Amino acid sequence: MSLADLRRDYIGQPLSESESEANPFTQFARWFEQVRETEIDPTAMALATSTRDGRPSVRNVLLKGVDDRGFVFYTNYQSRKAREMEATGRASLLFTWRSLERQVRIDGTVEKVSAVESDAYFASRPIESRWSVYASQQSEVIDSRDTLELLFNAAREKFDDHVPRPEWWGGYRVIPDEFEFWQGRPSRLHDRLRYLPQSGGTWRRERLAP
Repeated sequence: MSLADLRRDYIGQPLSESESEANPFTQFARWFEQVRETEIDPTAMALATSTRDGRPSVRNVLLKGVDDRGFVFYTNYQSRKAREMEATGRASLLFTWRSLERQVRIDGTVEKVSAVESDAYFASRPIESRWSVYASQQSEVIDSRDTLELLFNAAREKFDDHVPRPEWWGGYRVIPDEFEFWQGRPSRLHDRLRYLPQSGGTWRRERLAP
């Protein structure tokens, strides 16, 4: 069987303008609560960034906070993703929830979260994850796995249980200026609702062809 022969139909529930929320943050929260029990990791999201000249890159990260200010994740400020976000000021997120045949795409501007927020989250991480921040110069070439583990052990011996957050690690917030909610439907007639901001803090909701 060729890849072209691999097919499946989608039988998701309708996503209508009349039954969806007027505010996309509320709609996201509604969907998120529904997938928490059905997805292995509902917080996993693809993060797309690009260089100034338009060369894209994408990877999965984990959502660690969301409110009406935006969507928060944490990383090394010297990583490739961080360098690209600093260069362009923008990023795109994609949640794929296969259990309910749904996707949510979010485009927006990017800002660093406050040091207070980053400190609080860093302190909440498992101790092994805090040591690993010091062991990994994210996105840089290393000569072997052994080197990485030596650096991890060195961080463990140096800090023990008292691991301060390094200044080169912390959170970013994606501030949405566009949402799209996608619901798989039969015959490839999927439901797509896009939300765009309007004046006065409201959002315009419109249907896109699948």
